[in-house]
Amino acid sequence: MSASASDTTRRARGRGHLPRILSALLAFGVTLVVLWVGLPLLAPAYLFLCFVAIQEYTALVGLRGIPIRKRSLWVATVLTLPASLPITYPGMQQLVAGVSWREALIGLVALYLVALELANPNENSLQAVVFSLFGYLYIPWFFGFVITLRYTPDPVLGLWYIMLPALAVVATDVGAFTFGSLLGRRKLAPSVSPNKTVEGSLGGLVLAVAVVGGVLFLLEDHTGLHVNVYDGLLFSLLVSSSAQLGDLFESLLKRWAGVKDAGVFLPGHGGVLDRIDSMIVALPMTYFFVTFVILR
Repeated sequence: MSASASDTTRRARGRGHLPRILSALLAFGVTLVVLWVGLPLLAPAYLFLCFVAIQEYTALVGLRGIPIRKRSLWVATVLTLPASLPITYPGMQQLVAGVSWREALIGLVALYLVALELANPNENSLQAVVFSLFGYLYIPWFFGFVITLRYTPDPVLGLWYIMLPALAVVATDVGAFTFGSLLGRRKLAPSVSPNKTVEGSLGGLVLAVAVVGGVLFLLEDHTGLHVNVYDGLLFSLLVSSSAQLGDLFESLLKRWAGVKDAGVFLPGHGGVLDRIDSMIVALPMTYFFVTFVILR
């Protein structure tokens, strides 16, 4: 290829990346505003993203001939919104001692889905129950931790804590892309996501540790809440690894369905599931770490 042809190719690629970069910056800016404002914006954003993600999940699974109780999952999503509020939120209480509304909702949804199929059994009933219940756990139940974490243990510290996975996910993506582009040689999971490399994965971990470490330092400086170095390092590695696992799992789901993207939501970024796949796993990991380690 001639020098002029190579330059033309690079310029074309640069123009192709521009919508992706701009839409990513816009999405991140909107996310920060929503998290800052809290429930008045977070609640409708949660419902909208879950509704669209469930639609995308239904379409993916449908490509393999498996029916999903989509409308039932939408109703369950609406119920999961208030159930995701922690008991520290004004007016929220445990259902009974040791059982939260969120935990009880899993059982109710499972029983409801089974009852629906028993009322009208067919050859796909078992698959419908299993994949519908998994869809509920995977999308609205896991993603509901964005609400739980935002108000744990209170709205002030909760804002800091919800920023940890958000920034860790961004840092992981940036680090993985940068290090993977510059140094990537060994494939991380070629049968699931051929473009991901071991070097990129390690780069994402390194940058996530640096960013989360900086946020934890600010957290101690502004709130007086101390997180020791070892806990901070462990958290950074866990949340970054969780984000990468979430991304790889969604890639596995798309490969199983035989599609490149889950949908079309942002230019160059695919569907909603393609955007929240990392957060879906990173959010509960962050909540459990904050609850059992930082706030113990």
